[in-house]
Order: sequence, then C-alpha cells, then structure tokens
Amino acid sequence: MDADIVVVGAGLAGLVAAAEAADNGRRVLLLDQEPEQSLGGQAFWSLGGLFLVDSPEQRRMGIKDSKELALQDWLGSAQFDRDEDLWPRRWAEAYVDFAAGEKRSWLREMGHRVFPVVGWAERGDGRADGHGNSVPRFHITWGTGPGVVEPFERRVREHEAAGRIELRFRHRVDEIIVEGGAAAGVRGRVLAPDEMPRGQASNRTETGDFELRAQAVIVTSGGIGGDLDLVRKNWPKSLGKPPEDMVAGVPAHVDGRMVGITEATGARVINRDRMWHYVEGLRNWDPIWDNHGIRILPGPSSIWLDATGNRLPAPYFPGFDTLGTLRHLRQTGYDYSWFVLTQKVIEKEFALSGSEQNPDLTGKDVKLLLSRVKKGAPGPIEAFKEHGADFVVADTLTELVAGMNRLAKVAPTGPEIDETALRHLLVARDREVANPYGKDAQVTAMYGARHYRGDKLIRVAKPHAFLDPDNGPLIAVKLHVLSRKTLGGLETDLSGRCLTGAGIPLPGLYAAGEVSGFGGGGMMGYNALEGTFLGGCLFSGRAAGRGAAGDL
Repeated sequence: MDADIVVVGAGLAGLVAAAEAADNGRRVLLLDQEPEQSLGGQAFWSLGGLFLVDSPEQRRMGIKDSKELALQDWLGSAQFDRDEDLWPRRWAEAYVDFAAGEKRSWLREMGHRVFPVVGWAERGDGRADGHGNSVPRFHITWGTGPGVVEPFERRVREHEAAGRIELRFRHRVDEIIVEGGAAAGVRGRVLAPDEMPRGQASNRTETGDFELRAQAVIVTSGGIGGDLDLVRKNWPKSLGKPPEDMVAGVPAHVDGRMVGITEATGARVINRDRMWHYVEGLRNWDPIWDNHGIRILPGPSSIWLDATGNRLPAPYFPGFDTLGTLRHLRQTGYDYSWFVLTQKVIEKEFALSGSEQNPDLTGKDVKLLLSRVKKGAPGPIEAFKEHGADFVVADTLTELVAGMNRLAKVAPTGPEIDETALRHLLVARDREVANPYGKDAQVTAMYGARHYRGDKLIRVAKPHAFLDPDNGPLIAVKLHVLSRKTLGGLETDLSGRCLTGAGIPLPGLYAAGEVSGFGGGGMMGYNALEGTFLGGCLFSGRAAGRGAAGDL
C-alpha cells in the first residue's frame, strides 16, 4: 500500500477529509490535478459565508433563530420529492443539527472568526413554510474564503511535516481501481508543471503514468460549474431552455470529470439536474479565468427588469428567490436582465462575491472596512461602475435608456427598452416610497428589511425616489446567468460512503463536497439557503475523513 487513504481533490472538502483522517492515525495521499498554488480550490475565491443557526452573532443583532425554524426553512427550500431523496434528507437534518450545534465552536477552536453583522441572504418566496431564510443566517468569515481554507491547510501542512500526509500535485486521476468489489487505489496521468497564477487554466501536458494503492479512496473533486457544456447537458427541465450565453462563476478546473470516473466503479449518481446558478452575474472587467463572472450580492431596492423592460413580479426581488427568478427569466427567451438603481442604492446595497472583490474582509483590514460606512461605494464596486462592460451611468432617464439600448445590441442581444414605459414604471414606484406603507410589495419588503438592525446599518438604502436628481446618477446593470453550484452528485451515507444502485456501500469508496451534492447526493434539494457551499464541504469532508479512517 502507498497509503491508507487516497484523497482525490485538494479543495476545501479534500483538505478537511485529509486532516481528519490523519488526526485518526491514517497515512494519507492528497492528490490534485492542479499545481500547488491552487490549493484550497474554489473555496479560496469565495466570500466565506457560513450558514449558522442561533449563533452569538445572531443574538447580539437581535435575531431569534432556532434549529426548528432553520429545519423548517431548509425543508421548505429543499422540497424533497423523489425516492432517491432518502439520504439527502438525512444529510439535511444532520447538517442543520451541525449548524445549530458544534459547527461554530469547532471552527473557532482552529482560530476561525466571523464578521459580527449577520447577512440576510436568500430571503425567500414569501411563504412561511416555503423557500428562503426566515431570519439572517449568513455569517461572513473574517478573511473570506482564504480565512476558511487556512485552518485546514495549516492542519494538513502539520501532518505533512510529520509524515502522515503526502501532497502530490499535477496528478490527474483517470480511474479508480476496484478489486474484489472494493476500491483499492487510483490510476492516472502526471501533468507537466505549470506556474500559472491561481485560478487560471493550467496545461494538460501529460508526462507520465501513476498508480497508487490504498485501502480507501475519498473523492472530493468538486462540481461541474466550470464546464458550461456539461451544465447545459444537465440543465433541469423545470428551468426551461438553458442559456446560450453564460458567464463562469468558477475556474475551469471545476470540470466534473470525477463524477463519471467514480460512477464507473458502480457508485450511484443522483439528482444530476439539481443545480444552483445566479441571475446577477457580471462580466469581470479584470478577469482571472476565462469568461470570468462575478455575482452581485444585492440588497432589495434595485428595480429588476427582464430584457424587454417588464418589471419582475413578486417575489422575484433582488436577493429573494434565486432559482424562482432564474425560472421566470428563462421564460422570456433572452439570456439577460436589468437592474435599474441610483447612486444611493449602489453605495449601500451592492456587494460582490469573491475574496478578491472584498480586500477589506479578505485582508482583515479594519481601517479599510470602516470606509464602507462612509459616503461612496466601496472601491471594487466603483471600479466595476467605471470599467465594467455591463454598467450604464447617466444623469437623466433618457441618457440611461440610450445606454441600455446600446448594450442590448452587444451579445447576448435583445430588444430595446421603451423610455416612456420605464418612466411610467419609475414614477409609479416613486409615489409609493412617500409613505412607510403602501401596496408595492417590493417597497414594503424594503421597509421591512430595515427593521433588522444589520440591514439598516450597512445593507439597505433608505427608500427614496429614483427620479429625484439628488439621489442620482441613475445606474443600469446588464445581468447575466452565472454558473456556480452542483446540487446533485454521488449518493453517500452519513459516513460519506458511496452507495451503489442497490443502496449498499461500495467498500473503500467515499465522497465529500460538491461531487456528492455537498452530502448524500443533494442535501440542499432544489434550493440552497446560502452559506451552505463552504459549510457542506466542511461537514461532508469531516464525515468522510472520519468515516474512512474508522472503517479501516
């Protein structure tokens, strides 16, 4: 044996699984097709948001949360409705227990810290027992994605120094060896070294073969979001026709290769058509990877229009119901939509996904962080406003519409916006903000959001008239569909063991992270509550690492 356990994929789930297995006395080989500078994988680029329930941070913000409420929200969002949802539902219940229990203290013991203001992501579809978070639960890591990766990279490096973990980069697994009905190792190709910066596509030049033997294999290779053709192939019928034009929210190495390779062993893949893509994507003006998309994390005030200029109906407001909005927009026949807003809204409400777009939080720079509460949008937002190809900034509505119609001629193309119709819509909306009540559901939602201290402080602009020049300039943003999370995958039990079509474990084979739908083959069901990508990697990676170590 070359090791007790081989872990395939050195992203967050792989780091956690390797560290946990080594903690339990096992010798681990951690493989990745990418160079060492990409250690941590997709998680490194994330905002670092974590789903926590009834945390001290919530209580300090006056938020009343509970495990029962969180599970109600989770199940109302997941909408489990298939025979194969047995293990996903068990994983969901176990994960909510974890998020309401030891998750925060376990991370805190490793030095992990969170930003004190809790965010309210994915506010839902308007039903008490339907999709969405009833209360704010989005805890941003102090240090963003790199701050989540760091404790586990540190643990892995300590085990590496002690000889319990060996890291092998540029090792692309092409086959999982199965002998006597059990996983017995991996085979693949060694790729040539590559000094490309983190996130950029590395070469696929093959320089040799490898075969590594072990008593267990843990697959932690990520999802399919970097292969847009594969995304379209698995696109759910419920969301309509897949977009011809999308931007990539993840690097190219998130290629889904290991899903099929693991399935070839007899492991079962379920819920292939469950996925999580965003509708607030921007083309990055300073891209790291090809077709690099950045997501706007919006507050609730921007007016959302489809490509034809029609306002989106309730509950499809910014930040409320991601897949519901995507489903609605796919019915229009166009691959983009619009935000219309003001300078006051962008200053208070726009944030961007990605560790590199939040230098204050990522760099743990308190002075820079305090600048967010001053007048003016944060630096990365202003940079997009100035350089981004999807932004129109104008002093008058006539100029704004002219700019929108110029962008409508740029791929993905669509119809012109009618200025008279948009003016009528905005005038009617502006009349509704004269009172803290009214019949406009979005205005009511804005006032409701400001009852939460965190939103009022740093997230939701005071309701104001968009056509009042004192609140300008006016801004329009062309929004693209952005690929991101794979919600289905390898079916696993609560120890991370891969299950066959007969529903029994395939000995020696485990999976964790996005390749397993973050646990069980789809513990989020049809909808994510946000803060669940990283948390799912942590929870499933821990389960698989401990499970494999305990089974040997």
